[in-house]
Amino acid sequence: MSQSPLQVNEMIEPVTDTSSQLHRGLKARHLTMIAIGGSIGTGLFLASGATIHSAGPGGALVAYLAISIMVYFLMTSLGEMATFLPVSGSFSSYASRFVDPALGFALGWNYWYNWAVTIAVEISAGALIMKFWFPDSSSLLWSVLFLGIMFGLNYLSVKGYGEGEYWFALIKVISILAFIIVGISMIFGIMGGEAVGFKNFTVGDAPFHGGFMAIFSVFIIAGFSFQGTELVGIAAGESEKPGKNVPRAIKQVFWRILLFYILAILIIGLMIPYTDERLINSDIENIAVSPFTLVFEKAGLAFAASVMNAIILTAVLSAGNSGMYACTRMLWMLAKEGKAPKFLGKVNKRGIPVNALYITSLVGMLAFLSSLFGDGTVYIWLLNASGMSGFIAWVGIAICHYRFRRAYVAQGGDINALPYKAKWFPFGPLFALVLCIIIILGQNYGAFMEEKIDWNGVLVSYIGLPLFLILWLGYKFIKKTKVIPLHECDFSRDQ
Repeated sequence: MSQSPLQVNEMIEPVTDTSSQLHRGLKARHLTMIAIGGSIGTGLFLASGATIHSAGPGGALVAYLAISIMVYFLMTSLGEMATFLPVSGSFSSYASRFVDPALGFALGWNYWYNWAVTIAVEISAGALIMKFWFPDSSSLLWSVLFLGIMFGLNYLSVKGYGEGEYWFALIKVISILAFIIVGISMIFGIMGGEAVGFKNFTVGDAPFHGGFMAIFSVFIIAGFSFQGTELVGIAAGESEKPGKNVPRAIKQVFWRILLFYILAILIIGLMIPYTDERLINSDIENIAVSPFTLVFEKAGLAFAASVMNAIILTAVLSAGNSGMYACTRMLWMLAKEGKAPKFLGKVNKRGIPVNALYITSLVGMLAFLSSLFGDGTVYIWLLNASGMSGFIAWVGIAICHYRFRRAYVAQGGDINALPYKAKWFPFGPLFALVLCIIIILGQNYGAFMEEKIDWNGVLVSYIGLPLFLILWLGYKFIKKTKVIPLHECDFSRDQ
């Protein structure tokens, strides 16, 4: 019989993870920057231009604001569970405890795969960025170097990862703050000559362009931009004081992300008309037309492209560093729970799951190498298969929190005794769940709107969904698992 939440509440401060061999080396500042750094990257620096071009400045703002609200509910849901039960398996472990072990298995492996492929993506992106300065250099050379940096930061100690992510994220935050200050100064004519004002916000059929479907397409892109915020839940398992630090990080990160994203997109929409074709060409291979670069250049900063190149490189390394951390911890927890080979549960004297780190690094490098052969066909399929993995993880968080709260109450727990209580329950997790499902199903809605359905496009866009279902239903069939009754959900600290 599971331990009563009433009994567990007495142990919440200080929080301990009795079964964990990981070291609690992450401080409050690390957690805050891990959450911020996980969601600020190429989605803001590059993709934001294309979203404004597609839906107009108003449409882009509406889409990002809606996703921000959804992410807020997901973060508070994760925060409530992570402060009560801080484990590195995060939502994978919560699913096994509060929903069904089969769902926990599928969520864990799905999330590991997503980040393992992301490591390869970031290695490729880093090599492309270096071509800006060294056009004749070897991509393989840069990829080995960047993989070595990511591996080294994670191999040293959990504090090494935390420090690396702290400084990577800090560079991104400073650059966005500089962008906001420069942008506002130009809008009101403080710098850059004549005031830009608000004329670009109403050019053509702005602020809204392309109607509802254009906003919906941006909605999906915005969702990708915010992926990574859930890393704070995984990091909670190695936080010094999760009961205190996790809620603080979650409260701070929502408002900061909202400020950074909404203000940055508003400034881009005011500074650059959505009709500017350069916005749609914003990608890693052409940093010169990043909307950030365009605004800095308008301010007379001739070195803008080189500076943005360096900033985007830190964003890439940050994402790869986080991916390495998330993968190793998820594999370690899966091994501890008997859902992965036992050797992956080995931890060295510094508290690092070394075998999980080796396997993740190897898979990341193999995925990258696949991009160099056969026109990258294998690599593209790997990338497509991971496309909706982040959204599936978010669906898992929403379901876990709904079940967690209901089971907690069913077993006699006092809601007011929780170390951190998510607001607006059950609306929050249900709203996030519905929105995530809509985004997953709408990944490539255009493929169904053709006169003849584009089945290849459907397969490419939705391949991640059947793979997840195979993991979930396959484990369920083999292990004969069932949905756990609310009165039997496990709230104990023992793994």
